[in-house]
Amino acid sequence: MNIQMALASARALLHQNNIEQPRLDAEVLLSQVLNCNRAYLLTNNVKPLTEMQLRQFNELVQKRTQGQPVAYLVGVKEFMGLNFTVTPDVLIPRPDTELMVETAVSIINKHAKENPKLLDVGTGSGAVVVSTTHFVPRLKATAVDISEQALKIAQKNAKEHNVDNKIEFIKGNLLESLLHQKADIITANLPYVPSQDILTLSEEVKNEPKLALDGGPDGLDLYRQLIPQAEKILNPAGHLLIEIGPGQGQPALNLFKHWPQANLYHDLANRERLVVAKIN
Repeated sequence: MNIQMALASARALLHQNNIEQPRLDAEVLLSQVLNCNRAYLLTNNVKPLTEMQLRQFNELVQKRTQGQPVAYLVGVKEFMGLNFTVTPDVLIPRPDTELMVETAVSIINKHAKENPKLLDVGTGSGAVVVSTTHFVPRLKATAVDISEQALKIAQKNAKEHNVDNKIEFIKGNLLESLLHQKADIITANLPYVPSQDILTLSEEVKNEPKLALDGGPDGLDLYRQLIPQAEKILNPAGHLLIEIGPGQGQPALNLFKHWPQANLYHDLANRERLVVAKIN
C-alpha cells in the first residue's frame, strides 16, 4: 500500500468515527510514522509503505478513532509558533491561550523595569511561561504546578527552547509556596470547566487530565483561592491574567470588584477568554 492509499483509508475510517478533521489528522499521524512533513506526503504519494510503517500508522489511526488526541499520539503540539512536548500528564495547549501570552508580552514590554518578574500558576506543559520568556528575553519567571509529572514536561520544554536558565520551577498548590515572592505579572490558566459540564465534554477532551479541567460548580473555584494570594504578591501596578470560558466573563469580573481595574478580552472567535486585572 502506498502513501495515497493509506491516507485515503485512514480518512474514511476517521470520518466514519466522527473525527472532526480526518484529512489533517491522518496526514499528521502518517508524518509522525515517516518522520517527515505533510508536504512530503503530497509529493511522494505513490511511495509504498513498509509493513512496519503501515502497522504503526494503523495503530495510531485506531487510537485516534477512540478519541485519543493527536497531540498525545505524536507527543508534540505547536503553540505560539513553538513546538511543545505533551503527554497525557498535561493539558494540550490551545490556540485560544495564545491570547494570554500575547497580552502578557504586550504588558511586559510596556513595563519600565529592567528585569520584570512573571509567576505562571498551573503551568502544565509550560506553554505560557516558556513562550512568554522566549519572546521577552529580559523576563525572569517562576512556574508552579501541583503535578510533579507536569513540571517535568514543562522543564523539558523550557530546556528545548533555551529559557530554562530564566525559569524556576516549583511544585505547589496555586501560590501558597510563593507568598514570600514579588511579581509584576501573574498568569493563570487554571481549570475552569464547571464540574457538571465535565461529562458533556468530547471524548477527546475527556482523555486529558481531569485535574486540569474541573473548576468546581461554576468553574471559578480556583480563581477565588488565587486572587487573595495574588494581591499579596503583585508589585504596585501589577497585573493578574486569568483564562476563562464562554459565559464566565461577568462572574469572573465580579471577583475583581475591589480591584481598581479589570477588563474582559475575547478570543478570535469572539468568545470570552481572558480577564486582565490591575492592582493599585
